[in-house]
Amino acid sequence: MSLLDSLNSDLKIAMKAHDKETLSTVRMLKAAVMNEQIKVGQTLTSDEEVSVLSRELKQRKDSLTEFSQAGRDDLVSGLKKEIKVVERYLPKQLSEQEINQIVKETISQVGASSKADFGKVMGTVMPKVKGRADGKLVNSAVKSLLG
Repeated sequence: MSLLDSLNSDLKIAMKAHDKETLSTVRMLKAAVMNEQIKVGQTLTSDEEVSVLSRELKQRKDSLTEFSQAGRDDLVSGLKKEIKVVERYLPKQLSEQEINQIVKETISQVGASSKADFGKVMGTVMPKVKGRADGKLVNSAVKSLLG
């Protein structure tokens, strides 16, 4: 079942259940996927779908941080629900230990030895963890292991 099929199915379920939060989030995700399809001019591959979902998740997490800092608790609770809905469609996220292991393997693979090799390591690690790890976590893991 493709992502769009899953979204359409969940859209119907949310409508029948009168679940407004899930319904609006699924609609936004579907619109984002459809817009990306129009932009590229073809059906999205699974990697492209994960990229769209990751981008949507990142936007919500960034907003969550900003709203928390601004004391907007009314918006924070809604965003947390949206984040849970988006995470349902993403692959299982890697743990910190798994990220560290991948970073260690990559460092030895590319022969990195100092912080000057940061870009080389990040460029090699990110495609390996695409959609399964937050870039901030990978960034901090690379910095700590190179430093």
